[in-house]
Amino acid sequence: MRETNKQMLTPDILLHAYRLMATARSMADTYDANRQVCKYVHSTSRGHEAIQIATGLQLLSCDWVSPYYRDDSILLSIGFTPYELMLQLLAKKEDLFSGGRSYYCHPSSKDSAKPSIIHQSSATGMQAIPTTGVAQGIQFLEQSQSPLFKRSADGKLPIVVCSLGDGSVSEGEVSEALQFAVLKQLPIIYLVQDNGWSISATAEEIRTTNAYEYAAGFKGLKRLQCDGSDFIRSYETMEQAISYARAERRPVLVHAKVPLLGHHTSGVRKEFYRNREDLLKHGLYDPAPKLRLLLNGVGYREHEINAAETEALEKVMSDFARAQQAAEPDTDQVEAHVFAPTAVTEEKGKRVPKNGERVMMVDAALHAVEEILSEYPEAVLYGQDVGARLGGVFREAATLGDKFGSSRVFNTAIQEAYIVGSTVGLSALGMKPIVEIQFADYIYPGLNQLITEASKSCYLSNGKFPVQMVLRVPTGAYGGGGPYHSGSIESTLLSVKGIKVVYPSNAADMKGLMKAAFLDPNPVVMLEHKGLYWSKVPGTDDARTIEPAKDYILPLGKANVVVEADAANVRKGETVCIITYGMGVYWAKTMAEQLPGQIEILDLRTLFPLDEEAIFSAVRKHGKVLVLSEEQQNNSFAEALALRISNSCYHFLDAKVEVMGAKNLPAVPINMALEAAMLPNPAKLAERIHKLLAY
Repeated sequence: MRETNKQMLTPDILLHAYRLMATARSMADTYDANRQVCKYVHSTSRGHEAIQIATGLQLLSCDWVSPYYRDDSILLSIGFTPYELMLQLLAKKEDLFSGGRSYYCHPSSKDSAKPSIIHQSSATGMQAIPTTGVAQGIQFLEQSQSPLFKRSADGKLPIVVCSLGDGSVSEGEVSEALQFAVLKQLPIIYLVQDNGWSISATAEEIRTTNAYEYAAGFKGLKRLQCDGSDFIRSYETMEQAISYARAERRPVLVHAKVPLLGHHTSGVRKEFYRNREDLLKHGLYDPAPKLRLLLNGVGYREHEINAAETEALEKVMSDFARAQQAAEPDTDQVEAHVFAPTAVTEEKGKRVPKNGERVMMVDAALHAVEEILSEYPEAVLYGQDVGARLGGVFREAATLGDKFGSSRVFNTAIQEAYIVGSTVGLSALGMKPIVEIQFADYIYPGLNQLITEASKSCYLSNGKFPVQMVLRVPTGAYGGGGPYHSGSIESTLLSVKGIKVVYPSNAADMKGLMKAAFLDPNPVVMLEHKGLYWSKVPGTDDARTIEPAKDYILPLGKANVVVEADAANVRKGETVCIITYGMGVYWAKTMAEQLPGQIEILDLRTLFPLDEEAIFSAVRKHGKVLVLSEEQQNNSFAEALALRISNSCYHFLDAKVEVMGAKNLPAVPINMALEAAMLPNPAKLAERIHKLLAY
């Protein structure tokens, strides 16, 4: 039915909907009656079935849908079986969504016969941004006539449905999603199911308006509302919304009022916080008796309706028995799919081409992105102020907007969460986004999306949805940038599993690593030290290098010895290895000039994946080591690395591993004398190096 033209409601559709409703109810009852078996936390769609089934029955295989954690009726209505859903409920090996890694009704699917589903998290409202990113990508692919654009079998245009609970609409990230969808007029439907509760908090406690009223503030957003417990009203409303989004290519918000007949979750049961009066009131709006009466009205006899119920119950019981017997996940696969494999494993191309020109780091990055955009039509660049008018506050995107047009290089609002999270949706469509946070200090509003959505997508979708994106982040202190434009964030980022972190220190590395980051099928953060962009800081002229050729690619995870100690000094034990990155390379180079032949400098270049082989080899060679970082020292990546070195190279060390970072202050002061007092520098470094050499 999903591939045909729009159909009016028929008795057959009503009976099919009732059978699905009975299936969902039987599943909820079965789970509740078998709590010892259904031991993992779960929610069900009890009370929400009518609006969910009315939605799912009208979606096409070219569409995308993001159900939230109580939307099992949507999943049934788009074609998933109770058995398939139960495999996730019981965290079984063959759980097609996550391989036993995620909760019930946290789907992800690339089944070509059904609407596609990107990875769904538990964080309420967070799906709004990645799902809006899907709609953003669909619009781009459609308007650019990309071969990646997919219609239905009979030529219909795809739409996106994002399902939300009304309580989640208070999240700021939902507002960011709505803002972008309306601004760009994207083909997306926000289906808001309002049951009047946010766990134990009532609507009256936590909001001044419902989603329909709130949406009035978004000019250009079509609004509809219905009784979500009435299947006909729900079907007609969703038919109107879907037809509008499919034909007009514009956003819609549907507010559906529904009863909550089940528990919030299996662990937070309704009797904990709801009184008898409230439960009875919600029970009056149970969608199943309503639909049963409707079936009577269109000519179905009681025995036919009862047969549909019996059939549903038997199917559920049979599938539940099968699911219990299904195999458990293989524990030796617990580390699989953290990352998708990358094809870039070797350094390739000309790093120093004949007659090449020496360029600054900022230009090497600019040229790398320009070459990427020229070669890959599915690549886009967006962020604050990167568009044609300015080209980035550091001019790191200068000319790109003019060269590639506003559909591929464009400004966003001040929405770090949207900038980061939308890449999840674009990547799922085969696009390759490059996005930018203006300063490292402002990444924190985007961390929710980076951690909750982007970093976990590959792992929790069991490898189906790695997120291919490059996130550019200017970082570091110099010249009185002050407390909100000078921060170092690498330790924060490195605490996140499922992302890669790159930190080049010169133009050649910048270009080669940018290309590798772009080609990597995983989320990669490029930390770009703004003090090295133009080599304006004294002692950083070496950040300017001959620009590599267009074909140059430098794989992630390969450290580089930028200064080598004299072999004779190494044999005498009179050398120190400084392991560092970014600005630390140039502080270390100053020391190398002061102590010729006694300093070896290992530039990490990539902080994750980390080149442990190169690190441990250098430590074993010298026996004396200092890890140098611009970050505040306590609890930092540098300290963690020092411990790893100590644990792995203990018998080769002549002295304890030294660590040097910035002073442990909350922020970088704006006064340049105070800034200098906080940060490492060659003079401070000299004291520590001489201490090591004295061992």
